[in-house]
Amino acid sequence: MATKHLYGQEALKKLKSLAEDARMCMMMTSLNDRPIATRPMTIQEVDENGILWFINSKSSDKNHQLAANSETQVIFINKTDNEYLSVYGFAEIYTDQKTIDQKYSVMANAWFDGKDDPDVSIIGIRPEEIKYWDTKYGSFVDFGLMVYAAVTGNKGVDGGEEGQLKI
Repeated sequence: MATKHLYGQEALKKLKSLAEDARMCMMMTSLNDRPIATRPMTIQEVDENGILWFINSKSSDKNHQLAANSETQVIFINKTDNEYLSVYGFAEIYTDQKTIDQKYSVMANAWFDGKDDPDVSIIGIRPEEIKYWDTKYGSFVDFGLMVYAAVTGNKGVDGGEEGQLKI
């Protein structure tokens, strides 16, 4: 796997693509405690500044944990395309109606009574360190290349890229 670090708009495009294609991630809070508090979340979007946006309950444990320590990490896995993304950063909790109106999705109605529900909050994560692993061809072809390399001993098969993203 080749190492490729991306910067600026190219990094932002890659972050947006990897996170939004995967949609689901594991969000970790209280990073200094053991075990680390981890739960599945669905991303709403990655904006033009690279901030990752999530809809959440004001009363949730994660909001209380982030209020005490804003450090967080999210891990995305897109198994279909063998793409992986790790984002470490700092979260901010938004409870103002303007941000809720901008970021709320009708899919959140499964948990809330619309965007005016008093329990709705929005989490924005500003990345500090982003690492990615992106295979070149997707799961099926990559598996075939791995079998080919194992059988033939040819270790030079191009398996994609990994690196850091700096926005």
